[in-house]
Amino acid sequence: MNSTKSQMPAKVEKKLQRLDSELTELLKVLKDYSERTLNKKPAEGKWSVLQVMHHLILAEGYGQRYVEKKLSFNPELKKAGFPATWRTFLMKTYLKIPFKIKAPDGVSGEQLPDHSSFWETAKQWKQQREELRTMMENMPVEHFDKEIYKHPFAGRLTLVGLLDFHLGHFSRHRKQINKILKKSFKIND
Repeated sequence: MNSTKSQMPAKVEKKLQRLDSELTELLKVLKDYSERTLNKKPAEGKWSVLQVMHHLILAEGYGQRYVEKKLSFNPELKKAGFPATWRTFLMKTYLKIPFKIKAPDGVSGEQLPDHSSFWETAKQWKQQREELRTMMENMPVEHFDKEIYKHPFAGRLTLVGLLDFHLGHFSRHRKQINKILKKSFKIND
């Protein structure tokens, strides 16, 4: 990132604020549940609430590390146009479908702990979010309209597309968390 640093676009700040407020709201709800409840899988082969949280942390970290690694070798970046906008639209639509989507190996399966602490997980997630914000704040302004991030299914997206993925992905898994809690558990069990 050898270009001149500049203030990130307002739409990026708005998306970061929305990600942070949605995380804060989720953590407020989950703090009232026991560790046992949050670690309990609703069925064989299904994720617990804390495993869903770890999946989201891993996915957010993966996106950030991808961007940082890509920029570390000073690549020639393609200016985003209609194709990137279309891919972002398709990705956002894809995240809204009500069918199960298999997660990539790097953010699922053995990568998710069988048992974890709510407060440690929350701390880890907040730290990940701070790192994401720092990356965005230090990003040269000319990078925001370039195809920098490569989503595993949608392909090349802008940094705004990366944040749109995080928002849609969070929303999808927030519904999953709500279902797990509503279906199977009580507060303070």
